[in-house]
Amino acid sequence: MKLYFAPGACSLSPHIVLQEAGIAAETEQVDNKEKKTKSGKDYWAINPKGQVPALQLDSGEMLTEGPVIVQYLADQKPGAGLAPPAGTIERYRVQEWLNFITSELHKVVFIPLLDPKAPEGAKSFAREKAGPRLAYLNDYLEDKDYLLDRFTVADAYLVTVLNWAKFSGIDLTAYPAIDAYGRRLHQRPSVARAFAEEFDIYKGEQARRAQA
Repeated sequence: MKLYFAPGACSLSPHIVLQEAGIAAETEQVDNKEKKTKSGKDYWAINPKGQVPALQLDSGEMLTEGPVIVQYLADQKPGAGLAPPAGTIERYRVQEWLNFITSELHKVVFIPLLDPKAPEGAKSFAREKAGPRLAYLNDYLEDKDYLLDRFTVADAYLVTVLNWAKFSGIDLTAYPAIDAYGRRLHQRPSVARAFAEEFDIYKGEQARRAQA
């Protein structure tokens, strides 16, 4: 398998899952602006959607969309317990959270706030929508360590998205349960390793651009 990723993007979520499950996979960095891979390939030719993550399977087939990719990876190592078995109510709960994170937080809140080209009206709308969604999540996490009864792929996605708060002007200390959740998950070895690896790549890229 090969995971196409960009440092700090939502592709960090499957990177965490790979670490957590102990799955060996090749990775290739994508320049999200230039749409080129590290090896110089046209990323549009690899993934016509132009977005990361994308996962190339051993069969040559390509999977896109982060929530789908993390479930696929979890199913390759069921013993890791990263996604409950298909057909169980617990699996649907994971999918419920993946859908909430991708639609209500990732796309509605953070994409407009992180996009430098987004007009102020879009950013204002995103800030308005952030409050109720984060309040709901904060209430839910009040007495929980994870979104379900253990760490799952939904947590890998949520900790990735919450990391964008500090770049988008959202103060998570206003949501104590979310803030504590994020701090707790950053101590998890798989999460810490994935974040550290991608941050090192990001720092290297910034240094090279500064010298150019």
